[in-house]
Amino acid sequence: MPTTAHLAHWPAHVPRELHVPPLTLPQALAASAARRPAHAAIVFEHCTVTYGELAARVDALAGWLQQRCGVQAGDRVLLLSQNRPAWVVAAYAVLRAGAVLVPVNPMCKRGEIAFHAEDSGARVALVSEELIDELPQDAAGATRCTWLPLADTLAAARAAALAPGAMPADPDALAVLPYTSGTTGQPKGCRHTHATLRASLAASAVWKRLDEHSVVLAVAPLFHMLGLQNGMNLPLMLGATAVMMTRWHAATAAELIERHRVTTWSAPPAMVIDLFAQPGTAARDFSSLKLLSGGGAAMPEAVAAMLRERHGLLYEEAYGLTETASFLHANPPQRCKRQCLGMPTQGVASMVVDPETLAELPTGDVGELLTHAPQLMLGYWQRPDADAEAFVTIGGRRWFRTGDLVHVDADGYYFLRDRLKRMVNVSGYKVWPAEVESLMYAHPAVHEACVIAVPDPEPGREGRERVQAVVVLKPQARGTVDEAALIAWCRERMAVYKAPRAVAFVDALPKSGTGKIQWRELQEAYARAAVAHG
Repeated sequence: MPTTAHLAHWPAHVPRELHVPPLTLPQALAASAARRPAHAAIVFEHCTVTYGELAARVDALAGWLQQRCGVQAGDRVLLLSQNRPAWVVAAYAVLRAGAVLVPVNPMCKRGEIAFHAEDSGARVALVSEELIDELPQDAAGATRCTWLPLADTLAAARAAALAPGAMPADPDALAVLPYTSGTTGQPKGCRHTHATLRASLAASAVWKRLDEHSVVLAVAPLFHMLGLQNGMNLPLMLGATAVMMTRWHAATAAELIERHRVTTWSAPPAMVIDLFAQPGTAARDFSSLKLLSGGGAAMPEAVAAMLRERHGLLYEEAYGLTETASFLHANPPQRCKRQCLGMPTQGVASMVVDPETLAELPTGDVGELLTHAPQLMLGYWQRPDADAEAFVTIGGRRWFRTGDLVHVDADGYYFLRDRLKRMVNVSGYKVWPAEVESLMYAHPAVHEACVIAVPDPEPGREGRERVQAVVVLKPQARGTVDEAALIAWCRERMAVYKAPRAVAFVDALPKSGTGKIQWRELQEAYARAAVAHG
């Protein structure tokens, strides 16, 4: 049975189980608009959209989609755009029309967009004008989708002012179909209902003590579950304000936090590191910022210490997946642990099992994290094969296999060791890249680090792996530290088999739209180079 040790450290203000009113997302927005029509829902660049204005624009576009585009309940509608108020209007209009939102990364190219259109069976796509050139022309199946320019369609809908049909009221209806990048093969759509999304939102709001007075920095891309839930759905459900950015820019983010008195920001460590590395950050007034949280990677201890000592900020690490609508585990605010996934939140049960036998493992042993939760997706879109691999039934419950390797300490806190497929096998010794990266961040010259596995090029070691680090140095430290010196520093602080055998210095690490370091891209590139020069 899953450990209950964490209950001894459960936040006093959080109920163990959470009752979520059976509302749809459009119903929640309508309630916020009725309660606070003149309050700022979105602040973007130099404009503010009130709740009353937002609800009116959503209704107009929903009516247009239904009466001019023939969109019916259950139809899939693609949305392809950068972060902006139009994204929010379009997303909620799709839901208000009773359809299913399919958010697509605006960085996708023609073939990738065609895949999303074909795989989801989308009837309509709303696309921002600057992305029109990337639309599929004659891709198989994609031509069945009607491609609409977002700004023109919004303008036409507002002019027509067509009233939409009845408000969708079934919380168990399919709402959003976000696609996961996956470890191999094509992306898979995650079937989320209004109920699964709202279970995550309600738990997050209570755990983080958010309310209608919160001001949220919405910088993570809205196509991604981190941005969609934390930057859009959560503030709109609460009647709070989202301060939105089109794309990540550290200096702009710092300015917005100060100017708009942002109170909460959810971001991966890479974004946080980037913002606080900006010149002049120490002089800014960040006193309004009460909650700084996130996940996707462990927050290095050296960076966490800097936030605490220089700015009085505590980074509350949490854990979630696209499959779990973002929020799943979190650290209790009164007793955070560093580089930790925290504990299962309201209504969530998690356990650690042997990935081969699925037998539950004792406290401290490393195994795969399984979870059972109300925010868990129904399954993958039209992929029964993937469902069969991802879900298991244990003790009469349906558990999701996260593919993350973790261990639980005596207090019931979960710690990420790495993705199941990211471990480096050094002559039989297991090396977890996240652990090595965290240690490397303590070096005064290291700005960012990514640790990967590459083939060992030495003769007689065919088929074996070695640890490679890819490092971005702080600007003032460039030219002051070389590969040999950094490797020697690492060997003084970690077991020799864990220390990088090679270090590459780069100007920047490749990152996803949500700021996550793309370790697979680096691993593939350096593995090819190692083989070529072996």
